Amino acid sequence: MNSFYFLDAMVTETNAIKLKFLDENGKIKEVVDDRYKPYFLIPYPPTNEDLEVIRYLSGNLQSAEKIELFTGEKRIFGKVFWLNPKIALKAAGRMRQVWEGEIEFSKSYVYDNGLVFGALHSEDQLKPVLEVSAEAKEKFKRTFIEVRTKDPLKYAQIFYWFTLLSQPIPKLSSEVFGVKEVNQEGIYSAWMLSRIANIPLNEALNSRRVSDWIKSIIYTHLRKNGVLIPTSEELRRGKPTHRVVGALTVSPTPGVYFNTVVCDFESLYPSCIDSFNLSYETVDCLHTECRSNKIPEVDYHVCTKRRGFYSVLFGALKDLRIKLFKPAARDASLPEEERKMANLAAKLLKLILVSSYGVTVRIHGVACPPLADAITGYSRYSLKETWKMAEEKGLRPLYGDTDSIFLDNASNEQVEWLVKAVKERFNLDLAVEKRYNLCVLPKAKKAYFGILPDGTPDIKGVTPIKSNAPRFINTVFQQCVKALSTVKNLEDFEQAKKVIKDIVKKAIEDLKNRRVMLEDLVYTVRLYFDPNEKVAEMKTAAQQYQCALQLIDSGKKLERWDTVSFIKVKPFNYKGKAFTVKPVEFVKSLYEINVEDYIRNLLTALNQTFQPMGIKLETEKETEISKWLGF
Repeated sequence: MNSFYFLDAMVTETNAIKLKFLDENGKIKEVVDDRYKPYFLIPYPPTNEDLEVIRYLSGNLQSAEKIELFTGEKRIFGKVFWLNPKIALKAAGRMRQVWEGEIEFSKSYVYDNGLVFGALHSEDQLKPVLEVSAEAKEKFKRTFIEVRTKDPLKYAQIFYWFTLLSQPIPKLSSEVFGVKEVNQEGIYSAWMLSRIANIPLNEALNSRRVSDWIKSIIYTHLRKNGVLIPTSEELRRGKPTHRVVGALTVSPTPGVYFNTVVCDFESLYPSCIDSFNLSYETVDCLHTECRSNKIPEVDYHVCTKRRGFYSVLFGALKDLRIKLFKPAARDASLPEEERKMANLAAKLLKLILVSSYGVTVRIHGVACPPLADAITGYSRYSLKETWKMAEEKGLRPLYGDTDSIFLDNASNEQVEWLVKAVKERFNLDLAVEKRYNLCVLPKAKKAYFGILPDGTPDIKGVTPIKSNAPRFINTVFQQCVKALSTVKNLEDFEQAKKVIKDIVKKAIEDLKNRRVMLEDLVYTVRLYFDPNEKVAEMKTAAQQYQCALQLIDSGKKLERWDTVSFIKVKPFNYKGKAFTVKPVEFVKSLYEINVEDYIRNLLTALNQTFQPMGIKLETEKETEISKWLGF
C-alpha cells in the first residue's frame, strides 16, 4: 500500500480544494476535489428571512444532524452551502443565528474528512495511517495501563496522538516549504505540531500563535465526533471576559534556610483541567444533581455525569509529556537521537499545555470566563490543601507560589509521603524540582535566592544585575555569589557574609583609587525612541540620549533601536544642559569618571540581591576633616 505525507490544503480559484501530498521519495503530489462546498450552519427549519439570504447567496440548504455540546442531545440544523466567498460571511450576518462560519474553508474540509496534516495517509482510502508496531503498542499499553482502566476516553485520545507521533518524519529542508534558516530541530518540531494541532506544515513552521493551535485541536475533535462547534458567545456561557482571580501565593517565612526542598506540581493548570474534569460543557453544567459539586471559592459547579472534551484533550497531552516523552528524554539507555527528539516533543507539548488556561481568559473563539475561574480556583485549592497536609504531617512549609511549595529540611521519606498523598487525594503529580543547600527568603513574595548542591546560584524575582550594567559591576556580583556557593550551614553563611563585604569594600577602594579599566565601566543601552527627535525635545536628557546627542553632533548617524555605549563622568555643561555621561570614545582618562555614581550603582545592584539575606552593603562614612579638627 502506497502512503503519502499530507502537507497542505488550499482553495483554488474555482472554489475547489487542492490537497498537497509528499511521497516517500520527496516528490509532491496534488489532488483536487471539486465536490466539497463551503457551508455554515443555521437553526432548522429556517425562517423566511433566512431563505431570502440563502437565495441571495445562490446557495442551497440541507438538513444536518449535530450533537449540542452543552446538552449532549442530537439536533437538526440547517446546512447552508454557498458559492461566493466575498459575500457569504457578510450575508451570514443577516441570519438570526450562524454556527461555524468563521472556520477556514480548506481546514473545514480537512476536519470533515478526517485528514491530519503532517501525517501519513493511505493512497487508496485517503485516510491517516493509524498503525504502530506490536512492540511499540505493547510498551504503550504498559505505560498507560492505569489510564486505560480509569479513563477510556482519555486513553483513546492518547493512543490516537501516539500513533501519529510515532510515524517517521521526512528529513527535508525547510526551503521545501518556502521557509529559510530553520534547523532540523525546528523542522522536527513543526512536523510534530502539524500532527497534534492539525495545521499545515507551512503554518507550523511560521506560526507562533498557540491559541490558533488550540482552536484547531478543539475543532478537529468536535467535528470528528459530530459535535456542533459553539459560537464564541456560547463558549463564554453568557459571561463577559473579565479579570480572573489568579494563582495562590502563600507569604514566605523570611529567613535563611539550609537543605530546602522545592516540590512542584507538574503541569498544574492542565492537571487541574484533567483531574477535576474542567471543560466548557462541564463547568456549570445543566444537571441539577451536579450543583452540589462546588468549585472551592468559586461560584460554579462541575459536572459529575459527563467527561469534558477539553479535559480529555489536555489530559491526553499532559500524560503524553509526563509519562512518555519527558522520561524518554532522560533515558540514558535510548539512542541519543531518540532522546533528543523526545526532548523536543516534551518541550512542544509543554508550550501547548501552559496555554491551556490562558486562552480561556480572553482569546476570541476559546474564551470562557467560568472555565478560567474554575482552573485557577482548583489550582489555589490544591496548593492550599497540600500546605495543610504538609503541616499536619510535621513538615515545615516555608513558601508557596502557584505550583511550588518550599519545605524546610525535609527528609526523603517525608517528601515521598507528601507526593503519594497528593496523588491519592487529587490525582495530581507532585515532584521534587530542586534542592538548595542555602535558601534565602525575604518578606517579599516571588523573590528568593538559592544555592544548588553543585554551587550554582538560583536567583528569582530579584534583579541582581541588569544586562546593560558594566563589566565591573557584573564581575563584583559574580565574586560575591561565588563566596556563597559552598555554604551549607549557618557558620558557613556568616563567614560568606564577611567575605562578600570584603569583596565590595575592595571594589569601592579600586574605584576610588581608579584601579579599574575604562572598558570595564561601559554601559550599553538601546535607544527606544528616535534619537534625532528625542534630543531636540528633551529638557533633562536621559543618559543614553545625552550620549546619542554627542555622537550625532560628531557626525555619527543614529536611529531608533540602535545601541550606544557610554561612561559616567563628572557633570559638565553641554549646550546649556548638565550632562553626566560621555560616549566611550570621548573619555580619555580615568580621572574623568564619576566615582560616586559608580559606587552608588554598584551598591544598588548588589543590595537588590543581598539585602534580603541580611547583608546590607554600604560605604563607610568618612569623617569630614573640619569635624575631626573640632571646627
